[in-house]
Amino acid sequence: MGTTSYVSISLATALERSLDLAAHNMANASTAGYKAQHPLLEAVDPKNSGDDTQAVSFVKDSGVYVDLSQGALVQTGNSLDVAVTGEGWLGYLTADGQTAYGRDGRLSVDAEGQLVNLAGNPVVDEGGAPITLPQDVGHLVQIAQDGTLTDQTGGILGRIGLFNVPNFDSAAPLGNGLFLPNPNANAPTPVENAQFAQGFIEQSNVQPVVEMIHLMDIQRAYERATHLMSDENELTKQAIQRLGRVV
Repeated sequence: MGTTSYVSISLATALERSLDLAAHNMANASTAGYKAQHPLLEAVDPKNSGDDTQAVSFVKDSGVYVDLSQGALVQTGNSLDVAVTGEGWLGYLTADGQTAYGRDGRLSVDAEGQLVNLAGNPVVDEGGAPITLPQDVGHLVQIAQDGTLTDQTGGILGRIGLFNVPNFDSAAPLGNGLFLPNPNANAPTPVENAQFAQGFIEQSNVQPVVEMIHLMDIQRAYERATHLMSDENELTKQAIQRLGRVV
């Protein structure tokens, strides 16, 4: 196999990751709090690895980065909905007891009085414990800008946790806009000066039109890569045939 084929294969492999991420972004364009993910692709010069026989660069898939830009805020009128305005991640308990992180603030109260997201994951406070509300409070709860929950008399019921998650790009996606931190990274820490907006949700920061254009670009680039491989295979075939006739 010639150098052109190796370059084309490296490109096609990287484009496969790009296609998966673009499709995933499109599927979550309407998921509240979702953050778009994009591939990290690098041009690798074989000369840097001590091989001076190659005068080309290969494509290296170096991972994924998360677009942390703020999504648009939409007012819902639901007193239990909250949007994070600024940096930080909400914490949610998973079924196996781990804490996952996301920005989907569409909340409700379950049968046990716990504050949960749409998937039923309990929202945690700054200490990582689930937040339980009295049965008689319901949707009358007030959520202050710092996440403090109070009843109609001003009694404090708890405080929604907001966390900094180090090395978020290495977090593992769990679906439903949730991410599990890398166990090798530093532990998440509470955000100072947390900012919440009650009665709002943060929309996804995915731009569907941009992602659609990106999908088309990926398809065209993939076609070019496969054509290069086909062209080199055809040239190799013709060379072998001519050598066979000479012999």
